[in-house]
Amino acid sequence: MAVIPEGGRVQEEKSATLRPDAQRNRERILEVALAELTRAADAPLSAIAKKAGVGQGTFYRNFPNREALVLEVYRYEMQQVADTAAQLLQTRAPDQALREWMNRLAQYAMAKAGLADALRKTTSRYGSLAQLGHGPVTQAVTLLLNANEEAGTIRPGLTPDDFVLAIAGLWQIDPHSDWQPRATRLLDLVMDGLRAGASRADGPATDEREADRSQANGPGEGRT
Repeated sequence: MAVIPEGGRVQEEKSATLRPDAQRNRERILEVALAELTRAADAPLSAIAKKAGVGQGTFYRNFPNREALVLEVYRYEMQQVADTAAQLLQTRAPDQALREWMNRLAQYAMAKAGLADALRKTTSRYGSLAQLGHGPVTQAVTLLLNANEEAGTIRPGLTPDDFVLAIAGLWQIDPHSDWQPRATRLLDLVMDGLRAGASRADGPATDEREADRSQANGPGEGRT
C-alpha cells in the first residue's frame, strides 16, 4: 500500500508558515499572474496586483520583483500538478492513477506553453529551468512508481529519471496544433513500456484504456 502524505498532498512546508488570509492572498496573486503572464510576458505587476484584489504593499511583500513572481508561478503550478498524484492514488488503482496523472501533466505542459516567454526572459541568467519545480514532481513520480511497483502493475526498478526521459517527447509537441491525439498516443506507448515485465499477469482492461484516452481529450476537443 502506498504511503500518501498527510492530507493527500505533496507540498512544501513553507506554505504552512503563512496565516490563512495571507496564504489566500498569495495564491490569488499566483493564479492571476499565471493568466496574465501567459497572455503577455511583460504584463505590468501593478495590473496583476489590481486584478488579484490586493494592494501594492501586499503584492511586493510576497513578490519583491518580477523575477521572484515568475519563478514562483512556475513552482506553484508544478506543485499543483505534483499534488494530484497523491489525490489520484486515494481514488484509483495505481496504474490508472499513473496514467491519469500523465494526462494532467500533458495538459499542463500544453496549456501553459504561453508562460515560456516569461520564464525564458526571467531565467536566462540561470541557463536552465531544470531545477525549478523539480523536487515536487520527483516526489510525485516516486510516489506513483512505488505504488505501481508494489501492485505489480509496472516493471520493477524504474526510477523518476527513467520516467522523465520516457515522456520527454511531450515537450516536442506543438501546443498550438491538435496536440491531444499525439500526446495520447505517446503516453499510451510510454504506459505500455512501463507495464512490460510487470509481475501482475493481467493487463489493463479495455475500458480502462478508453478512460485514459477520454481523460487526455477532456470534456471538449478544442483548447482556448
